Amino acid sequence: MKIKLLFLALALPMFMMAQDIILPQPDMNMKTTLGEALQKRKSTRSYTQQELDLQQISNVLWAAWGYNREDKRTAPSSQNKQELDLYVVLKSGIYGYDAKNNRLVLINKGDYMSATGKQDFAATAPLNIVIVADKNRMAPADDNRQLATASINAGYISENIYLYCAATGLGTVARGSFDAKVLTTLLSLKDNQMIILCQTVGYPKF
Repeated sequence: MKIKLLFLALALPMFMMAQDIILPQPDMNMKTTLGEALQKRKSTRSYTQQELDLQQISNVLWAAWGYNREDKRTAPSSQNKQELDLYVVLKSGIYGYDAKNNRLVLINKGDYMSATGKQDFAATAPLNIVIVADKNRMAPADDNRQLATASINAGYISENIYLYCAATGLGTVARGSFDAKVLTTLLSLKDNQMIILCQTVGYPKF
């Protein structure tokens, strides 16, 4: 067991320096019931700087927007368009979440945590998730309707994150306060993509 823990401790920095991060298979073996998670669900705005390990990152991303069937996901989307993408911001860089292959694809190296929100804790918490909608994958509609649909679908993903965090002792908060222009550039988004929501995950300060 000690050898395994030592290996994981040494392997984590190696993974974090790699171009892409291969995530372990998600583990949803939790004793917490849905009722207990709902009782504990809350928004957290104060975090320690303790890092999340790769297993925790894999778990929270799968709970948020992973595949629980061959072509269906853990959160619903209007007409099953699956128009949302998750971007993961760690201190090592910005990554796209490849749910099919359970990996993080490097987009931009460097610590851009502070760009994910105007609140101080966004810069120091271990993980920020950015939910982005792709208009090209949505049903044809005017901009207002597409924004409303994407926002509703992003809410499903956000609540999955809340419930996972409540069930595992982590803290989280969904946020709409960020500089969309700066973050769009850092995420290398195209004109057909729009940021809907950011969400912080980490260990809460009690």
